[in-house]
Amino acid sequence: MAAALADAATTTPAATRVAITGGRSLRGAYRVPGAKNAVLPMMAACLLTEETCVIEDIPLITDIMVMADLLRGLGAQVEIDAERRSVAITAGSVHSTRPDPRLVRAMRASFQVTGPLLSRFGRVDCHAPGGCQLGTRPVNVDIEGFEVLGASIALGGGVYQAVADPLVGGQVYLDYPSHTGTQNLLMAATLASGYTTIVHASREPEVIALVHFLRSMGAEIHGEGTSTIGVQGQSRLFGTVARAIPDRIVGSTMAVAAAISAGDVELLNVRPDHLQPVLVKLAAMGVSLHETNRSVRVTGSPMLSATAIQCIPFPGFPTDVQAAMGTLMTQAHGESSIIERVYDGNLGYVEQLRRMGADVTVEGPTARIRGPAPLKACEVQLWTDIRAGAALLLAGLVADGTTVLDDAEIIQRGYQDLPGDLQELGADISVERRPRPAATATVG
Repeated sequence: MAAALADAATTTPAATRVAITGGRSLRGAYRVPGAKNAVLPMMAACLLTEETCVIEDIPLITDIMVMADLLRGLGAQVEIDAERRSVAITAGSVHSTRPDPRLVRAMRASFQVTGPLLSRFGRVDCHAPGGCQLGTRPVNVDIEGFEVLGASIALGGGVYQAVADPLVGGQVYLDYPSHTGTQNLLMAATLASGYTTIVHASREPEVIALVHFLRSMGAEIHGEGTSTIGVQGQSRLFGTVARAIPDRIVGSTMAVAAAISAGDVELLNVRPDHLQPVLVKLAAMGVSLHETNRSVRVTGSPMLSATAIQCIPFPGFPTDVQAAMGTLMTQAHGESSIIERVYDGNLGYVEQLRRMGADVTVEGPTARIRGPAPLKACEVQLWTDIRAGAALLLAGLVADGTTVLDDAEIIQRGYQDLPGDLQELGADISVERRPRPAATATVG
């Protein structure tokens, strides 16, 4: 099974068409994999040392394969063990500080190699990143932070050219607590000369996980989990072995899947404290929850109540679960509301829910959803938004008829095999994959 997943999760995934017939409740147990948003910066951090680093319990998804290819292009040795779900990275023979533009444009997280490259080698030339189309997503937090640490940066032809000899510690104030910006600056500061303070830092669990990883490499970092993080630069870092934290976004998605299908699913390998913002809202809607220190059992209700969420940085409600929760709200009694304060384009899925019969109005960053609304199946052409694709797959769980999602391979950027996982829990799903012609292969 793992080998098959690894074969599927390539940088040119097959065109995928998913058909899902609604009406079945999900039942069973599901083990949540390691967190994509924790593993990707950990992989980038391996550039900070010439010694081998091993990361365990990685998700076998497209984005991990993209990062692996990007690191290989820089000269690092990257070996993925699909059966063990681990990756070993040795960056002792890096020969380039110019990441492959195609891969950088494919995935926003690829920009996180800039901090390690700049810190260790004193130079990086990197295109502006691409990825999911969620509205305005600048990298000014990263760039301005690098400049505070002494880097000279020029932007020309869409390429950031940064030089530092060397980076020097300083106080960096973030205009916004960007988790990717915080992670990039943390990595840059580990090899900088002197002490760096990052003020208004992200408190996301994935940032804390990166700090633990860097500390296991020999970095001296204090204050993770608070809004101020301090880093004492070191002359070198070392190899390590670490395990990824569970993916709170995947866990939350599966919790919503259980709730929307009036199912009964036990989520294994989770951190309930990481899921708390989502679990609190599910409980308010009438979903039954039973927690242990490593699992959560989610039992849906046929009489869901309306609720309200605001998407803000952790410990607020995660924007990456907003689309799934919005889909669940269509089945709740009363008027629910969403205020999206993270990405200004993250309500794009609403139009597809309307096509399926949802009663939703959007004004600026606010969506109002009235329910319960009987959803009807339709055919949807997905776009480059991982979480919207997953949410529309969940909508198919309760829609009348068979919902068809074209270009569903985008979901594979963040989920190992969401259609297959739902199918194992009882959903009526079929998947058709067609190889893409080499000339037209793309990554979302």
